[in-house]
Amino acid sequence: MRRLDVANPSFAARSYRDDAVVLRTHKLGEADRIITLLTKHHGQVRAVAKGVRRTSSRFGARLEPFMVADLQLVSGRTLDIVTQAVAKGAYGSSIAADYGRFTVAAAMTETAEKLTDADTESGTAQYNLLVGALAALSRSDHPPELILDSYLLRALATGGWAPSFTACARCGRPGPHTAFAAPVGGMVCGDCRPPGSPAPAAETVVLLGALLTGNWEVADVSDPRHRREAAGLVASYLQWHLERALKSLKHVERS
Repeated sequence: MRRLDVANPSFAARSYRDDAVVLRTHKLGEADRIITLLTKHHGQVRAVAKGVRRTSSRFGARLEPFMVADLQLVSGRTLDIVTQAVAKGAYGSSIAADYGRFTVAAAMTETAEKLTDADTESGTAQYNLLVGALAALSRSDHPPELILDSYLLRALATGGWAPSFTACARCGRPGPHTAFAAPVGGMVCGDCRPPGSPAPAAETVVLLGALLTGNWEVADVSDPRHRREAAGLVASYLQWHLERALKSLKHVERS
């Protein structure tokens, strides 16, 4: 998590502005909230939004999960303070109105939180990727589960764990190959295949490649059975690199 370096302790010197997407919130006291944010230029930030749970709050609705806002913050010792919020992407209401989209968005924001907790290098890229995925989800540009799996693969790639769905992930031998090994980094040839590696259908591998590159012409016409198989492989790849399972992923509805 990136912190703002402050030499001057004055309020004005500790103030900064940034675009942010709300990843998670939880209650603090009777009227406040602690908000976990992914900002565009300061990485992951935890901040207090004072009084946002009151009905008279000026910007409480702008600081709900999945919302994107232009924020004014003041840097603090442990938690920053939100002093102003201007809505930029009001995705929360349309996403929250549909259970399928809500669970997908929850899985995406949980992933973003875990990937950016210690990574200060890819924060801007992760921010742009997440905002784009939430926007597509709110507009129903593509099936929610495909938006999720595409986001997960691209977020992992942005974090330095790009899977290979063409050349062998271990030796680089040109594909196509028939086995998938999450610990190795994707598809592997027969010589590099670890024992017990799954052998996905060729159409599933094509779908995975399309989701990674954002080739929606291919992804949108994919068969449900290949989507389900791809989802399982994406989940195993994500779990391997995060070293834990996503709590929200088990609630995602699959066609």
